[in-house]
Amino acid sequence: MPHHMSRRRFLGASAALAAPLFVPARALGRNGAVAPSARIVMGAIGLNGMGTSDLRSFLGCPEAMVVAVCDVDRAHRLRARRLVEDFYGRTETSGAWQGCRDYNDFREVVARTDLDAVLIATPDHWHVPIALAAVQAGKDVYCEKPISRTVREGRILADAVARHGRILQVGSQLRSTRNVRHACELVRNGRIGRLHAIHTFLPFGPTSPLRAPEPVPEGLDYEMWLGPAPWAPYTTDRCHYSFRWISDYSGGNLTDLGAHDNDIAQWGHGSEYSGPIEVEGEGEFPPDGLFNTATRFQLRYRYADGVELICSTARVQGVRFQGSEGWVYVRSAIDAEPKSLLTTVIGPGEVHLYDSPHHQQNFLDCVKSRRQPIAPVEVGHRSITICHIGNICLKLGRKLRWDPEREEFPGDDEANRLLAAPMRAPWNV
Repeated sequence: MPHHMSRRRFLGASAALAAPLFVPARALGRNGAVAPSARIVMGAIGLNGMGTSDLRSFLGCPEAMVVAVCDVDRAHRLRARRLVEDFYGRTETSGAWQGCRDYNDFREVVARTDLDAVLIATPDHWHVPIALAAVQAGKDVYCEKPISRTVREGRILADAVARHGRILQVGSQLRSTRNVRHACELVRNGRIGRLHAIHTFLPFGPTSPLRAPEPVPEGLDYEMWLGPAPWAPYTTDRCHYSFRWISDYSGGNLTDLGAHDNDIAQWGHGSEYSGPIEVEGEGEFPPDGLFNTATRFQLRYRYADGVELICSTARVQGVRFQGSEGWVYVRSAIDAEPKSLLTTVIGPGEVHLYDSPHHQQNFLDCVKSRRQPIAPVEVGHRSITICHIGNICLKLGRKLRWDPEREEFPGDDEANRLLAAPMRAPWNV
């Protein structure tokens, strides 16, 4: 579609012309609720790496029916389409599934009136523009972490989800694991005594030498890949997985894997709807080359109750809660001291956190029930805000005060300007 066409005009025109293949499940319920007996018709946008993994998970959920795939790389979307067609060719016997269409432009997907929900697993700088368009078009959204590229974008999306009454699940899959939930319940119920520090450990970041411009590969819509980001010449290391080390598109390991570990930190602390009140730290950045996000760093956040969160690069990864009477460490595995904590049973009168054994299934259940998912957009926004303000601290090289209620640095214009980033025309949120 022409880039000069506004999202609002595009959605209006396309919705009027589209002939749906299915009656959307939400049409069978009341007040936006999906009828429990209906299958949830989905489209998938962004289909490399994690997008393919999420797509496979949704295909394994009987309540879901995938009918559209979208990626600006033709090879990715055709591979995904074959995956969907092969799956339903082997498993679908009801006759309801009528095929899968592939798209280059996400706007054509969100304009389809037969879709209930979309999966978004694009590079980070596209998360909010696409999710916002989907929400405004009446779709529920499963969006990979990090939910945003800037604090301001995340706030805009979280407010829009609430305003439109949509369900949005952030791809913070570690929340839907038993070990993480148990570790956070141990902390929330005082099993390690008074919590005084949380350590999150993230991998070191890579560097990359300067690359000469290369021809754009056949089948890649590079202009659409860049979208709202500044124009830059194509090189292999700029796109696909490597984008996360370039600040125009992402925030390095701090916003990539830190979106998981700092989310767990706040879940265990009980501050998942708030945040710290100050941050200080230091980091190392590549002196030159294509990648420009921090390779090593240590950040120290302080919360209003005195608890400190220390987020640093290390050769291990995970979250360690340190209390006055013991500690608990968790990532995929869990460890604790005293060891008896590992077999502690949380009693019926204690704090029990949201129990979700399957992250994608939890999203589908919530699309039907309209209950909030285990990783709702407001929590995802708060979790990645920690990472965003940490990157701002590293960039400015000084201690910052933070107001988690107003979501700003009090009296600090220089820092507040970094809470948002300009978007290349015609894109905006």
